Amino acid sequence: MPDQMTIYRQHADQYDRLTSYEDYEQRLYPALAAIRSFDHVDVVEWGAGTGRVSELIGAHARSLIACDLNAHMLANARPKLARCAGLVWQTVAAEHRHMPLPDHCADVALAGWTLGYFTSKFYAESWRQTIGQAIAQMQRVLRPGGTLIIIDTLGTGATEPHPPHEALAAYYRLLEDDLGFQSTWVRTDFQFDSLDRAAELTSFFFGDEWDEKVRRNNWIVLPECTGIWWKEVR
Repeated sequence: MPDQMTIYRQHADQYDRLTSYEDYEQRLYPALAAIRSFDHVDVVEWGAGTGRVSELIGAHARSLIACDLNAHMLANARPKLARCAGLVWQTVAAEHRHMPLPDHCADVALAGWTLGYFTSKFYAESWRQTIGQAIAQMQRVLRPGGTLIIIDTLGTGATEPHPPHEALAAYYRLLEDDLGFQSTWVRTDFQFDSLDRAAELTSFFFGDEWDEKVRRNNWIVLPECTGIWWKEVR
């Protein structure tokens, strides 16, 4: 099984197949729209990947800049963005902490399932500073009154929210206790078309042990909890 960074660089198609089964009850967008309206706004998205969230937002927004470190992933996002009637869009391959975008160009800056990777072993000594730099870039592109939104995992295979490991829990405490974010959570369960497909795609992305775990729990519907953190920039 390739590691997740290799997946993002080289296996966009397989990753896109996995995420196509996610949030089958379509709960994520209503949870986001309850925080703020996306109608006719300008959005910059960090970690857009293959564009699942981009397409949800692009159906409502005026413009969307989808950013990701991996151009390989963005190639899958472009057809989804092109389906959004009337949306002005572009993709940008860039690192989260050094985004080549002008100041005050957006009403919403959104990062989905991406900043949490900075808590990995590669940033063990510097993750707070690194996440702070990325959030500073998100704040920089926002107009006064804009909204900063972060989406991240609260557990795949979990029916109640629980950070998968302590490093993520510390990151979430940083957002809420130190940086002033509000938070909520929502179930974004996967629904696969067969148990074999569920085992194949989850073990591809989450690890080989997921083949046995999915089959043992008969997880054609795989529970997932997703956290949403947000704050308004004045």
